[in-house]
Amino acid sequence: MAATPSRLILHHHNHLNVCFKPSVAAVIAAAKSHHAKLLLSLPQLRFLSPLSIRTSDRRFPTPSQSRALSSHSSSPSPLETHPEVNEAAGTSSSGRSGSLPSPQNGADAPERIDVNPPRGTRDFPPEEMRLRNWLFQNFKEVSQLFGFEEVDFPVLESEALFIRKAGEEIRDQLYCFEDRGNRRVALRPELTPSLARLVIQKGKSLPLPYKWFTVGQCWRYERMTRGRRREHYQWNMDIIGVPEVTAEAELISSIVTFFKRIGIKQSDVGFKVSSRKVLQEVLKSFNIPETLFSRVCIIIDKMAKIPLDAIQGELRSTGMSEESIHQLLEVLSVKSLAALEEKLGSRGEAVADLKRLFSLAEKFGYSEWIQFDASVVRGLAYYTGIVFEGFDREGKLRAICGGGRYDKLLSTFGGDDIPACGFGFGDAVIVELLKEKQLLPELNFEVENIVCSLDPDLQGGASMVASILRQKGQSVDLVLENKPLKWVFKRAARINARRLVLVGSSEWQRSMVAVKILSTGEQYEIKLDELE
Repeated sequence: MAATPSRLILHHHNHLNVCFKPSVAAVIAAAKSHHAKLLLSLPQLRFLSPLSIRTSDRRFPTPSQSRALSSHSSSPSPLETHPEVNEAAGTSSSGRSGSLPSPQNGADAPERIDVNPPRGTRDFPPEEMRLRNWLFQNFKEVSQLFGFEEVDFPVLESEALFIRKAGEEIRDQLYCFEDRGNRRVALRPELTPSLARLVIQKGKSLPLPYKWFTVGQCWRYERMTRGRRREHYQWNMDIIGVPEVTAEAELISSIVTFFKRIGIKQSDVGFKVSSRKVLQEVLKSFNIPETLFSRVCIIIDKMAKIPLDAIQGELRSTGMSEESIHQLLEVLSVKSLAALEEKLGSRGEAVADLKRLFSLAEKFGYSEWIQFDASVVRGLAYYTGIVFEGFDREGKLRAICGGGRYDKLLSTFGGDDIPACGFGFGDAVIVELLKEKQLLPELNFEVENIVCSLDPDLQGGASMVASILRQKGQSVDLVLENKPLKWVFKRAARINARRLVLVGSSEWQRSMVAVKILSTGEQYEIKLDELE
């Protein structure tokens, strides 16, 4: 059956006019009239005729071709393809055919996308973003209290930066790929290697020590649990160039300060502290080669995660004897410095460093927050001395934070070794802890002013008032549409506005505006130049 030709229906003062082949100028004029309602009704068009529009260059039919087209032709008419008409009617001519698109049937409709973020990642709508900003602001303020400077690094780094010694869990968790320049790159899984790269880059151009902090996003493809995602933000503080244990004591003090600021108490969390040198001294006493040290550390780091039999089996696979395994596990079960000293003696560096740290903790005032635990070694291969982990005392969550000394990291990247220590503190576990302790802050969106015009013709005046207030440092929510006052008051309540500024005709003629203090209901008029 032949298709019905396009027709233009204009509703105007209750009269209906059906116009075939109207002039373009008449259509544009009618469409732009605020009394007219334009409806273009089109059939489903099939462009099978050689006279139809070419998709490659969007040519229109020639006048002779247009005249040759029957009023029942399936090709589009010049009216349908004229861009000015489309623009006036509120439709688009950007389709591949250059004509108005035909109605889509169900089969051709675009499939709805998955509106959830990729597994293991997060969106941050306004309420979540306020919490994130609050947390990050506390990270930054504590860092600045301790005299640290902020730095940052690219999220995308060279893959080689994170591939160190075999066996590290993090090696198998990289989001890595080859870019278009055939370079192996990775989304950073942690921040310390990037910091080491920057330290090597700067060389001797900056005086030591460096006291740097950063808050950045990290990516790891790992099994998700409570407080563990495939992306997270991490707060790092690092001290470069200080070999003494005073650096570690300062770092732990900064974390304790942060906990106190957000309401976390010593009864809620604590720190397990040990030293990699403890493990070194035990292995050395059994003539275990240093080449196995990193591998043994990675195994020991799993002690809280897998059964003891499995730990023993992995240690046997390194070539350790049954006696050395027994002695090692016995030392790692020690929970006091006095007992450690009995096992290792008082001459070793491990005991001396730990005793110094606990002495400094008393001076800093956080001795009740820390405890010795020889089993803490941390899983990353680059740690060389004191190591520590923050934990919740109820044992419901994974480690809150962790860090330690890494004096030999720079040489693994070809630089000169510099004494260094630092910590990483993720954003996910601490939020879970705050929920557990019912300490999440109530962070409402707040705006100082909401400005509204009472007449559409005064929208420019309302914009002027908003600009005056913003120039004086006040936040303003400007009502951008002609809305009834009932809507404006509801909006003001939702955004917790402090006051409402109304721009009305009589006041504006006198260069004044009306102000209402929303918390008290007080109302007054004020001159524009006196508005504060």
